[in-house]
Amino acid sequence: MALKFTLLLMFFVAPGGWCVNESFLKMFEGQQTPVDPCYDEDRPRRCIPDFVNAAFGVSVKASSTCGINGPVHYCESPEPGASPQCHVCDDSQPRNRFPAVHLTDLNNPNNVTCWRSDPLPPVTSIDAPPDNVTLTLSLGKKYELTYVSLQFCPHTPKPDSIAIYKSMDYGKTWQPFQFYSSQCRRVYGRPNRATITKANEQEARCTDAHRYTGGEFSGFGQTSRIAFSTLEGRPSALDFDNSPVLQDWVTATDIKVVFNRLHMPIEDISDSNLDLLDENLYNKHQFEEENLTREPSVQLVNEMQSLDNEANTKTSVSVDMASNGIHGYHQVTHQYSVADFAVGGRCKCNGHASRCVIGRDGLLGCECKHNTAGRDCERCKPFHFDRPWGRATARDANECKACECNQHARRCRFNMELYKLSGRTSGGVCLKCRHYTAGRHCHYCREGYYRDPTKLITHRKACKPCDCHPIGASGKTCNQATGQCPCKDGVIGITCNRCAKGYQQSRSHIAPCIKIPVVQMMATEEDDEGYPEEDPDSQPTSDHCGKCKAATKRLNLNKYCKRDYAIMAKVISQIENGDDEHTKGWARFVINVEAIYKKSSNSRIWKGTMSMLVPVADLNCKCPKIKANRSYLILGREKDDSPNGMLTGKLGVTQRSIVIEWRDEWDQRMRRFRRRARKCK
Repeated sequence: MALKFTLLLMFFVAPGGWCVNESFLKMFEGQQTPVDPCYDEDRPRRCIPDFVNAAFGVSVKASSTCGINGPVHYCESPEPGASPQCHVCDDSQPRNRFPAVHLTDLNNPNNVTCWRSDPLPPVTSIDAPPDNVTLTLSLGKKYELTYVSLQFCPHTPKPDSIAIYKSMDYGKTWQPFQFYSSQCRRVYGRPNRATITKANEQEARCTDAHRYTGGEFSGFGQTSRIAFSTLEGRPSALDFDNSPVLQDWVTATDIKVVFNRLHMPIEDISDSNLDLLDENLYNKHQFEEENLTREPSVQLVNEMQSLDNEANTKTSVSVDMASNGIHGYHQVTHQYSVADFAVGGRCKCNGHASRCVIGRDGLLGCECKHNTAGRDCERCKPFHFDRPWGRATARDANECKACECNQHARRCRFNMELYKLSGRTSGGVCLKCRHYTAGRHCHYCREGYYRDPTKLITHRKACKPCDCHPIGASGKTCNQATGQCPCKDGVIGITCNRCAKGYQQSRSHIAPCIKIPVVQMMATEEDDEGYPEEDPDSQPTSDHCGKCKAATKRLNLNKYCKRDYAIMAKVISQIENGDDEHTKGWARFVINVEAIYKKSSNSRIWKGTMSMLVPVADLNCKCPKIKANRSYLILGREKDDSPNGMLTGKLGVTQRSIVIEWRDEWDQRMRRFRRRARKCK
């Protein structure tokens, strides 16, 4: 009706036809999309699902149902003193069915539907086995419960002893939730109405209070109810957000109700009902004693008669109880009957969801927010482990935070120690960093790579390979900032790929670059421009020696190219020249040429014995310094250095020549010069 009325308001009849009511539409102009209750604008806040009857429409498993195995007769008394009325329960007849689905259907006071158990024999002894009729309700998900309520059918008594259990693991294990009994200690081994403290607020209580509310037969014609409040009397209830004990206490996935006794046997009722009988008899005699001295009046007689009738009635009822072993009359059937089974609470989402929905797996679960996951939002969703999961409170929504991995990782984990060290701000550790990154946040390059300064750290190519030379570098790890590889001695370059100045390449993997040898020259030498090269640190051997002095020079390819010949010869002996005018002023040595590294096409140098002439003046100045039985490397120009021109079988050595005492390792170097001689200009 309300919908139809609203639609009618949207239009009105005007001349010319139907028109839209513009004033009505303006009412909706300011409406916006409903806000998410889990967020205050962009700030997360605690949110909870609506309070519901979690049992409504949920199937209940009953261990006993009247008429399910065939027709069964039962009798009930509509009121005290009235004759019992008998009926038939038969599950095959719709009008006579009392299935468990009636426990959680729509509770209509004008049309009460009931579940009934099979009739049970009356219990006449406390030692008799309990009835143990069980109702099991599976909620399908964790709920935080506020109450559990049982409404009994009209004309039926409240059971004497009831146990309520809960399960937090979908029926695998059970723990006591609440007990009801007139004999708590005898039936359940618990004190009656025990005091609850913080030390035991997670324990189930037993109470007999249900026996004194609503009457034994609920007023006959009216239904009676018991309702267990899960937090009533619990000391931490006012600080529920900070009480994990109570949060766990009210959590349940399943509820089980066990009816242990419908009536307590008379031998155990004597302590209660007989005390009530004695109290009424005492009131009658006390009234008589107080009025013995007075003249009886009509009113007094009526009052005394009323007390006498009341005492006689209660005495008669008690005697009837003793004879039949049950409350009421012997024809009344002994069975349980419940009209409504209600469980009030909220879907447990730990403050991270405002509603529960059916998921793709067909199961009921929370519609989680705040980057949480799970059926109860009981954990952080993947990659949101930078802070520990926590239940949302009024002060802090405890939103899960994403790990900071600079877009180089898809997984992370939480580390409590790091979280504490960071001042409780960050505890995420990235796992399996990609793109050659490493570190807790994938914030630096892994070994063998270095940071490219031209790209952001979030770029997938932020790390470049070091590419250190396998021979020239002493390792594969380069400087993270510059990319400089660790080079071996004498090796330079960012990847250690070339020799430094003053070093030359070798064939050794251990020392790929070695220093160029420093040699001691036995004669002065002209530089590449034709001027004599002098060593400023050398001292002349005597005043008349002039510029002829010992000098330290380096032999290189350029100097090799400017000489006509290059030989290695051993000085055998020095001989006298006699009066030969061609060799006057020259000292004569006999040498054996052992190796020829270079000579011109018309050269008269050969391997074997030859004569070598050295100016006597130079020899006296030890320039060059020549000793017998020593080998020397000799380089020179045949035409310029010969006395009066090259003499057959004689080799002239002057200040322009290079004479160096031989070392065996120079053989390889001279052969390399010979191979590279084609580069000579």
